Amino acid sequence: MSEPRTDLPPSVDPHPESGGSQAPAATVWLAINGERRSFPAPLTCASLVDALALGGRRIALERNGEIVPRSRLADTLLADGDSVEIVVAVGGG
Repeated sequence: MSEPRTDLPPSVDPHPESGGSQAPAATVWLAINGERRSFPAPLTCASLVDALALGGRRIALERNGEIVPRSRLADTLLADGDSVEIVVAVGGG
C-alpha cells in the first residue's frame, strides 16, 4: 500500500478505494494548471472562468487533454477530479 498523501485538503480521502470519507457531493475538486482547488457543484467551464476572474479575457481552456471550444464553455460540465489547463493570451510585440 502506498504512503498517504499529505498534499490534499483534509476533506479529501487520498485512498478512495478504502471506503473512507469523500468530499461532499456539492463540491467539485479540480486540478487547475496543476493546483488542486474546490468549487461548488455543478460547475461548467464558463462558470469556472468567471470564478477565476478570467471572463472577457482571451483564454484557451483544456479539460482532460481536450481543448474546449469557446462556444462550448457554457454547456461543458466539469466533474470531480477533472484536470483543467488554462492559458491566457498575452499581447505584445
